[in-house]
Amino acid sequence: VDGQRIAAPVGTVVLAMNKPLGVLTAMSDDRGRACVGDLVADSEFGVGSGFHQLFHVGRLDADTEGLLLLTNDGTLSNLLTHPSHGVSKTYVAGVSGVMRPGDLKRLKQGVKIDDRAVDVDHVRLLDTSSRGSLVELSIHEGRNRIVRRLLAELGFPVESLIRTKFGSVNLGRLRSGDIRSLSEQEVASLMDSAENRT
Repeated sequence: VDGQRIAAPVGTVVLAMNKPLGVLTAMSDDRGRACVGDLVADSEFGVGSGFHQLFHVGRLDADTEGLLLLTNDGTLSNLLTHPSHGVSKTYVAGVSGVMRPGDLKRLKQGVKIDDRAVDVDHVRLLDTSSRGSLVELSIHEGRNRIVRRLLAELGFPVESLIRTKFGSVNLGRLRSGDIRSLSEQEVASLMDSAENRT
């Protein structure tokens, strides 16, 4: 209000989860498969906690693990996921094949997927061996399986993928399946990261 950020409404919840491999990004599944909602229900943020109507912010495929945000604030969710705000997400991918500096340069220049270039904000090679490479990259769009499709387009099929950062929030030392509440300062920083892109 008048250029000053006000506190989120009472009852607003923003959580960070380290989504395990094989778990669906859904609050329930009618086929009984393991999903994010099960992890929330079994945590301190589940039934009886007073937190209601939590939903995930964006998605991670079942075969992708790492940082997933959950909230009951639809405005915040839209701010973080709408393409016009371009909030950056960072991933570490294990790929088959030996990546070279030229491959990183091609990623940074923009590789076309469905006739539209994918803008890579940051990329660096973390490790390489005769069996494969470990690469970190940051993108600010959310097309379906975009990181896997991007790397496959260059000839490097993804074998493992973990999201380590969403906006200003880091996965840090959050263990697989664990959930923590974000501080007011972290939520404000998240909102700033979205608003600064517009």
